[in-house]
Amino acid sequence: MTTVTTDRQIDPRVASAAAHWSHRFVANGVPLADFQDVTGALTDWDGWCAAWVARGAVHEDLARAAEDGGHLRSAAEHWTTAGVCHHFGKFLFVHRPEEMRAAHLRAVAARNAALPHLDLPGVRVEIPWGGHVLYGNLRRPRGVERPPVVVMVMGLDSAKEEMHTNEQVFLDRGLATLAFDGPGQGEAEYDMPIHPAYEEPVRAVVDWIETRADLDAARVAVWGVSLGGYYAPRAAGFEPRLKACVSLTGPFDFAEAFDRAPPLTRAAFTARCFARTEAEAREVAAAMTLAEAAPRIACPTYIVGGALDRVLPPDHAARLAGAVAGPVVLNMIEDGTHVANNRPYKYRTQVADWLADILAARSPQTSGETP
Repeated sequence: MTTVTTDRQIDPRVASAAAHWSHRFVANGVPLADFQDVTGALTDWDGWCAAWVARGAVHEDLARAAEDGGHLRSAAEHWTTAGVCHHFGKFLFVHRPEEMRAAHLRAVAARNAALPHLDLPGVRVEIPWGGHVLYGNLRRPRGVERPPVVVMVMGLDSAKEEMHTNEQVFLDRGLATLAFDGPGQGEAEYDMPIHPAYEEPVRAVVDWIETRADLDAARVAVWGVSLGGYYAPRAAGFEPRLKACVSLTGPFDFAEAFDRAPPLTRAAFTARCFARTEAEAREVAAAMTLAEAAPRIACPTYIVGGALDRVLPPDHAARLAGAVAGPVVLNMIEDGTHVANNRPYKYRTQVADWLADILAARSPQTSGETP
């Protein structure tokens, strides 16, 4: 038997990505083979962004070929895949900001090309806030004249271009989705730093929904993923127009979580705070606690925790569940990692059904119920 040996040195950041990120990438639209191909060929973190942009270009070519043949729905699917590949090229690549931003622009362009031709099309929208513009993607379900709306709040390294598979479960149940990039996120991260008082941009989003005759502003929920799992309950505590709140493996106290976070996560937070040092970033993190907001949350709240989460402390989900004032469901997934992307079937449909019940004014699940 012949033994093949290699002295190839793998950057520990690439090795960590290959070991821990596959579930998120695949759950949010990256083909498994693409993840394996890209991470398997990389040895150096500096090549990460370029490798994912190159893979995104493969899907862009497929999209253009489908367009040339008049197959616009297929083109939209390819554009969406291209967008998520570009997004994952830039999502934590903060040490090379120009390269990161170029990849981001391609992600946005790809998703924008997809939106009009999706099965359940979407539109790009602009929401004014604080002298700036927040960009979002609005999609509406079929056959519902004035649907309820799920406002989808991003995390530290997510952006609206990553939300396609998350949107689908809500659309399938008659709920509109509005995924938007808030301050320090996605398209807003270059001009606006992270904003701990996240109820302020969410309030602007709800104000904007109230201007739309095709949406039901009386039935609006907020959904947040990862750091968005802090932002969403923070908003629910101070914005009474929100009728329900979903928090996916978010921090209760981000200063504590910041100290325990992986190095790439701390670096991304520091960059998106516009901080010069981790010490300065930690001062921002110290303002990101739900201690005051949680007892003010009167609307029904659904909290997902991942007991195997290595990015944010798993016990923070229970802390939030114990602090809210209104009805609460705590779904602690014992074999779930961060955002339970390794077990999406244990929360995605459950959350969507719960929200559909709440926003349709049917009886919600019993307070304290664990699915």
